[in-house]
Amino acid sequence: MKIAIIGAGAMGGAIAEGLIKGTYIDNENITVSDPSAEARKHFADLGITATPSNQLAAQGADVVCVVVKPWLVEQVLTGLRDVLDYEQQKLVVVAAGVKSESICQWLAKDERMIPLFLCIPNIAIAQLQSMTFLVPSVGTQPQHTEQVKALFDSMGQTLLTDEQHLAAGTTLASCGIAYAMRYIRAASEGGVELGFKADEAKQVVMQTMRGAVELLQATGMHPEQAIDLVTTPGGLTIRGLNEMEHAGFTSSVIRGLKAGAK
Repeated sequence: MKIAIIGAGAMGGAIAEGLIKGTYIDNENITVSDPSAEARKHFADLGITATPSNQLAAQGADVVCVVVKPWLVEQVLTGLRDVLDYEQQKLVVVAAGVKSESICQWLAKDERMIPLFLCIPNIAIAQLQSMTFLVPSVGTQPQHTEQVKALFDSMGQTLLTDEQHLAAGTTLASCGIAYAMRYIRAASEGGVELGFKADEAKQVVMQTMRGAVELLQATGMHPEQAIDLVTTPGGLTIRGLNEMEHAGFTSSVIRGLKAGAK
């Protein structure tokens, strides 16, 4: 399988780095395009093909991933329209808020449409730990979905969903990784107040979060069940939890997620 990544910015670059770190695709079958000479040099040094030409990158690829800012999607897609092979290629568009209806208007040729997927990963894809949302859209067949899902599964976990839920998935996982980082920062600052050095506090918080995730994944427990395991009557944990709730911890998280989905 050959992959073209159009746009090597924060997200496109993260996808490229994930593919390079993984074993699903050989480096010789990965191409990125980007106008930045610095970005191209970075990826060329990592052993993949880098070009300033979107059209050149897309030619011959089995899967073409367009990973640019939402306001650039129309320009990029119309520039690719004449070189895309609607019979042999699959198109993956990674751009929050861009609708399949608009993409079809920009790309449809003689009432034909290239098999289209909408996709929202998060930047942890660079470390093969993304939570990715994938929407099979116009023109896709089950074998197309299997192929594209396997590609993103190689860089984390992938949830097939519909376009209606893509905004919610974006705020829960793509924006959500920033929310998780903010908790790490806050807890690390609290650790400094408790007497740890900053780097030590950050390491403690990160390992604690890693342990929480591993525990839930291994046992299938609801988070509240796991909380009960360490919450004794009149103990320190319940005092801390209640103080956080008095300050609106849970409602703040939910409000933030809902705000991000608007």
